[in-house]
Amino acid sequence: MFSFFAFCSILGTPCYDPIMLIRSHKLKDRQFGDAWAREVQDRWEHRDFMQDDGWRENWISFDGVVCHPGTERVYCGITSFDADIFKAYDCRQESFVDLGFGRIADPYDAKFHRSMELSGDGGTLYTATALLHEIDRYWDAPGGGIFRHDIASGETEKLGIPLPHNYIQSIALDESRGVVYGMHFTPERLSLFDLETRKSRDLGPLGSAMSMAQGENLVLDDDGCCWFGWGLTRAYQSEGGPNQYRLGKYDPDQSKVVHYAEGLPYANGSFGTAHLEGLFNLGTGCLYASGDNGSLYRIDTGTAEAIYLGTPIPDRRSRLTSLAMHTDGYAYGITGRDGRTQLLRFDPNTDTCELGDPIVDGDGVAMFQCHDVGITPGGVLFAGENDHPERSSYLWEIRL
Repeated sequence: MFSFFAFCSILGTPCYDPIMLIRSHKLKDRQFGDAWAREVQDRWEHRDFMQDDGWRENWISFDGVVCHPGTERVYCGITSFDADIFKAYDCRQESFVDLGFGRIADPYDAKFHRSMELSGDGGTLYTATALLHEIDRYWDAPGGGIFRHDIASGETEKLGIPLPHNYIQSIALDESRGVVYGMHFTPERLSLFDLETRKSRDLGPLGSAMSMAQGENLVLDDDGCCWFGWGLTRAYQSEGGPNQYRLGKYDPDQSKVVHYAEGLPYANGSFGTAHLEGLFNLGTGCLYASGDNGSLYRIDTGTAEAIYLGTPIPDRRSRLTSLAMHTDGYAYGITGRDGRTQLLRFDPNTDTCELGDPIVDGDGVAMFQCHDVGITPGGVLFAGENDHPERSSYLWEIRL
């Protein structure tokens, strides 16, 4: 069950003026008006974006967010048709820093999606590249690479391409085993990349092209198993069916992919399984997941049984793609969509959450939707906005 209160009441603090509480940081700030609906949607292809300077350079998203307390920087994975996809926001200087990825980027390196993993000592950031092009460019595009960024020197090195011509939506770093798992698209596959030998293994398919099976990210459980979403084929039907979306994991101790029959139950109790949005390890021994309009679930990592916990926003379109644990014992995220988003605080000890205020900056500009979040030790939540149809997306700062 969920209880809903304003965050000001929960924390016992006065309500702050919104201009002091929420800020939007603009790497690009181009307004596109109604051009998306009028001209672009369902009409343009990759080549059209590449031929239009305005859209190629300025229609960006913040798909990955990693807070680095040692440098007081927020590392940002950008989506850009211009392959300008790696920036940092310097909290001390209050400005964006280019990290020089253009020196090694391939023109088809279009985004760091949910593919930024910081090493335990904070010295290295591992990243991987995703695509925006169509499959008619499959043989031209070399494939998503695994990259290593040294925080101290600022140098970025390309370590290799796990699966030629296939790009990477998300990675999970297992430092103890020295590997990076990759969730690929398109086609949907799972890979393992050895950081020492720089050799990779194809661990098999996640989906069958009947529909996109994967969620936003991969996550490791406490035993080092890599969890993902997968989908049934049902080649004897025209579609996968209402229970096609399932949970799975790669067990490194067994060197085996486990495809569970279990998935996320629908919030209304109807037959079937909901499409996975996000996977979260909040340090409680289980996993959590989101799906079905931003609903939350607890997952037993031994059986893959998913328990429905509740839907924070049941009465309008919503999502919840990312949560970040804070030192206060709560996980924070942004839920909602379509320009009506709200702060969310989740307690993994009681499996309850509260909704906070709408995400609107001091100029009255609202966040469209959130793709990833990170949190600083001081309690500042940074949220990456993505896929705004009418303007460049922003990086958002929310002081808790």
